Order: sequence, then structure tokens, then C-alpha cells
Amino acid sequence: MTIYSQHPNRGKVQILATYRGSAGTVSSTVTSVDDARVAAPIVDALNRVSACATMPISVFDTRDDRYTQYPSDHLEAVTDRSLRGDLFRGSHSLWYEYVKFLLHEALADLDDAIETVAPPVRTAIAAELETEVRHLRDGLAGHSDGTVPSESEDRRHWESFRPFLIFGGGMDGLSETDRSQLNRCERGATKTRTSNGINDLRLLLAVTAECADGELFMDVAELSVMDDPTVGDPSQLYLSVDAPLPSGLYGRDEWHIDIGRWEPHTDDPNTTTGETVLRCVRSSAPTVDELVELLGTCGERPEQLAVWADTPVGSPLAGTAFVVTKRFDDR
Repeated sequence: MTIYSQHPNRGKVQILATYRGSAGTVSSTVTSVDDARVAAPIVDALNRVSACATMPISVFDTRDDRYTQYPSDHLEAVTDRSLRGDLFRGSHSLWYEYVKFLLHEALADLDDAIETVAPPVRTAIAAELETEVRHLRDGLAGHSDGTVPSESEDRRHWESFRPFLIFGGGMDGLSETDRSQLNRCERGATKTRTSNGINDLRLLLAVTAECADGELFMDVAELSVMDDPTVGDPSQLYLSVDAPLPSGLYGRDEWHIDIGRWEPHTDDPNTTTGETVLRCVRSSAPTVDELVELLGTCGERPEQLAVWADTPVGSPLAGTAFVVTKRFDDR
């Protein structure tokens, strides 16, 4: 419910909190630091924390024709470091658990941003998080049971459906499109399949966070990670890791590790379509370490993909535990 920014003032850089107050838009100083380069990552992390804390309580859960509020449990972790591990637990829905992951990421980045600042700055940041959560809870209570928060000069007004955020709900993972796509991913799923899908999502997010490969791309709504080192590579090979979809969409009920090739269209050589070369099917989820090693090898030695692409059915991809279960060519 707050937008953070930086402003130079008398040789310092102020970190400002801007919010809707009783008399309109209000700005107040959170703290000051010596350099804009120090302020920038703090401001960025604070904006992401505010967005991830605010969005779940500003929209309604409309899965399966319901119309209920999302939980507000995540707010506890914003101010209590000992509860941050809870952001990796729970099975409410794919979208809500994804936002909790993003909130944990933002809080960790905020920790990094203030690690070397003076103790008074860290104290001011902690106080700001307490203030943000307190006013969010006051607004939520008023929306839920009609409790009217006491009016004060510094009261921050939270308006459901119109959260005051720098991202406007458009930050990756927070938009209506992201929420709708993840809802579609679990449509019609049992509680068990949804819970499994959430665990698989967390696994893929952890893998993506650990891999430094710049060619790695995660499609959250498809529970899929692709490594596509094809730029300048004549083999045009790529690797994808696809988790089972809770909805059973596309008949994807097991883990797939695919190697594919971009094939040019005959009528337009500038346009390509991905064609699967081989597939390794796993009924149980791989470990984070297994996937990090697989994708790390692909990123560090793209030529390894060509070696793997020749693997026959029944044999593992060299140096891995992933066994080829199907080829999509004549071999």
C-alpha cells in the first residue's frame, strides 16, 4: 500500500514512503543514506515487499466459482524473521504460494541491501515494515468486519481493488493475467494434485534461483523451465524440464525432461517450431541438485546437448540419472 522512492537532500539521499492518507497522497521520510547507489536496492526491495504483501489481500480468490479472500498469513513473515520459513510452506493455491515465494525473495534482497548500512538505518527500515503491516491489518479488519481504524495524521489508507503500489499489480507474478494462468493450471485438480503442483513449482523456482545460466527461462504458468543456448549454435537444440500439471492439461501427469530442436518452416526459414527429439519421463520429482547439475551442464557446455541428443532409449543422458524413455525419430 506504499510506494518507495529516493530523493537527494543536503548531501544525503532520503528514502521516502508515499501513501494515501486522510488528506490525500502523503510522503514521509523513512531514513537517509549517504549514496544513491546504496538507496536504489533498498527502494527496489521495499517496493517489491510492499507489492507482494498487499496484492493477495487486494484481490479475491475466484477459482471454481468461489469468491473468497486470500489468506493474510504472509504478513507475519514481513516483520518476524523467524517466520520467513513459513513462506515456503502451505498449499492454498499456486498463485498465493508463488507470491509468498516472491515475498521471501524480496525480503532476502532487502536484507542484502541493508547489510552494510549504519544500525540506525536498519532500525528505521524495520520500523517501516512494522508500520506497513500494521496499516494493512487495520485496513483489512475494516474491510472484513467493519472495524473502523482510529484516524490519525499518519494513517495509511488501503483500498481493496485499488492498491497503491509502484507496480500497479503488474510486477511479475502479481498481475491478473498471472493469477488467471496459474488458476487455469490447477482447474479441476484434487487437493493432492494441487499440493503436489505447489511443491513442484517451489522446486523449479529454487532451481532457477540457483542456476546462473543467462539462457534459462521459466514459464511459471506452465511449470516449465527451458534452457535454450541456440544463439550461434548450428545444432539448434534446447532442453526443457516440465513438471506435471495439476489440472492434467496436455495429459502431462509425469515429469518430462525433453531435448528438442528448432526446425525452420519450409515457407519461412526465419520462423521455427520446436520439435522434440527425445524425452526422459520420471514418475517422481527430481531433486533440486539433479536439475541444477543438468541445467548447469547445459549452460556451461552447450555442446553437451548434441551428445545427449544421440542417447538411445533405455540409456541415461551421460553423467545424469535421467533415462531416455522415448525418441521422436526413427532411431
